[in-house]
Amino acid sequence: MSMTDPIADFLTRIRNAQAAGHVEVKCGASNIKNAIAKVLADEGYVGGFSVEAQGAKSVLSVQLKYHHGRPVIERIERVSRPGLRAYRGKGALPKVLGGLGVAIVSTSQGVMTDRQARAGGHGGEVLCVVS
Repeated sequence: MSMTDPIADFLTRIRNAQAAGHVEVKCGASNIKNAIAKVLADEGYVGGFSVEAQGAKSVLSVQLKYHHGRPVIERIERVSRPGLRAYRGKGALPKVLGGLGVAIVSTSQGVMTDRQARAGGHGGEVLCVVS
C-alpha cells in the first residue's frame, strides 16, 4: 500500500510516540524528513536525530525530549497537504504563538524556520507548525 503523505505520517509518529512516553521514534528516511528533523533539532524540540542505513533503505531515528515529564512539543500539525498545498510569500508566513512557536517552511534555499525565511526574504510551502 502506498502512502499519500509521508510527512504527515512522520509528524503523527512523533505525536504518538510522545503521547506514549517513548524515548525515540523511527521511520523511513527521506531528504525532506531529514531536513524537518534537522530544523526540529536546531530549534531544540528534539534531542537529536540520526540516519542509519539498513540494507537498501535508510531509517531516520529521532530522539524525543521531555521537560519535567511532559513532551517539549505541545503541538505539531501539518499545514500544507497533498490535497491543498499552502504556499506563502515572505510577508504572509505565519507567526506561531506570536513567535514562540515555529513554522517549518520549504523554500528554494532549503527547509528552514519561518524566522529564517523572513530574514532571508524567502517564501515557500508551509509544511507544518510546531509549538
